[in-house]
Amino acid sequence: MSDQKTLLSMKKTFFYNFFPSKVEEEACKFNNTPWVVTQELVEIRDIYPAPKINLENLWKIKKSITHDEVVLGMLVIPFFEMFEYILRYWMLDVAKNLENGCGVHVDVWDVTKENVPKKYEGENVCLKKLYNDDYSLSCIKLFNDRGLGVGDKIGLYWDRRSSCLIFKLLS
Repeated sequence: MSDQKTLLSMKKTFFYNFFPSKVEEEACKFNNTPWVVTQELVEIRDIYPAPKINLENLWKIKKSITHDEVVLGMLVIPFFEMFEYILRYWMLDVAKNLENGCGVHVDVWDVTKENVPKKYEGENVCLKKLYNDDYSLSCIKLFNDRGLGVGDKIGLYWDRRSSCLIFKLLS
């Protein structure tokens, strides 16, 4: 038992309710409406360990910036990467707020110049869920300060110790 490490994260996933309860079934019959499958964000104990942090390559999320991202001043984070590398370290209630369409303000550290990191915080930095189930990180000031353009390669990861996103312009 002493060899086992405690889980530092709980995986977030969706629980789908395919079958109505007796009360819900009777309410549907009474109202003459069909049953609609519902989903709820839940935490589960992951059978696999959380992704290991490689100190040589911290950047779990790597991507090239697109034209739309430059125009809108926001980075698109794919669904899988958001769940696997960011949401698993959040409290369930905050993750549910994000999932329900509320914007969640986060702090972002730009460590492109490692000896002079810059922090972006407050109302200007916000994560939101997009219509296609991906997520966006709005941070126009970061785009302007860093001069991000189409094709720039960036890296992101969630720092569990400081509870913030770490950003770096890779090339």
